[in-house]
Amino acid sequence: MITTVALDVGETLISDDRVWAGWADWLGVRRHTVSALVGAVVAQGRDNADALRQLRPGLDVAAAYEAREAAGRGEELTETDLYEDVRPALAALRAAGLRVVVAGNQTIRAAGLLRALDLPVDLIATSGEWGVAKPEAAFFDRLVQEADATPDQVVYVGDHPANDLFPAVAAGLRTAHLRRGPWGHYWADDPAVVAAADWRIGSLEELLPIVGH
Repeated sequence: MITTVALDVGETLISDDRVWAGWADWLGVRRHTVSALVGAVVAQGRDNADALRQLRPGLDVAAAYEAREAAGRGEELTETDLYEDVRPALAALRAAGLRVVVAGNQTIRAAGLLRALDLPVDLIATSGEWGVAKPEAAFFDRLVQEADATPDQVVYVGDHPANDLFPAVAAGLRTAHLRRGPWGHYWADDPAVVAAADWRIGSLEELLPIVGH
C-alpha cells in the first residue's frame, strides 16, 4: 500500500523557464539559444548543464552560480513558476491521508524558496541540504527514511528517466513518470521508460486515482 508520494521539483512542480532564462541573461545570449541547446542535450541523454558548457566551454557551473548569487541575479521562485495542477493535486493527496514529500536536486537556497510558497506538503528537502544528489542510491535511501516507510510504500514522481525513474526503481520505490518538460516529453515513450515506470502520467491530478486508498 502506498503511504507516501514523493515528488521531484524541476519540471514536476515548477517550470524551468525562469532558470534557463536567467542563465541566458547572465551569459549574454538569446534565451532561445539556451532553450535549443537544452533540447539538444536532452535528446542526447546528457546532463542539462552541458547546454551551458556548449556556450562557454569549460564553464564551472557551480562557480558561475555563486557569482550570480553574489551579483543579486541568482535563483528566484514565485507562485507563477508552479504548474497549475500542483496545489490542487498535492492538497488532494494529503486530504486522502497520504504523506506528501518534495525532494529534488536543488540548492539550499531553493529549499527556502520552496518553503516560502507554503505548499500543502509534509516535507520539503533538497540535495543541497542532504549532501547527496540523485541519481545516487543514498538520496533515495534518505527519502525512504524521511518518509518513515518501506521503499515499496513510496511512489516517486518525476520527469527525468536517469535522475528520477531508473534510480528510484533500483532503490525499490514505486514510480510515476511524468510527461512534462523536455525530458518528460522526449523520453516518455522510450521502451526503457515504459518498462520501468509503474505509471505514466500527464498531470499530477492523475496521481490520486492511482495511489488513493
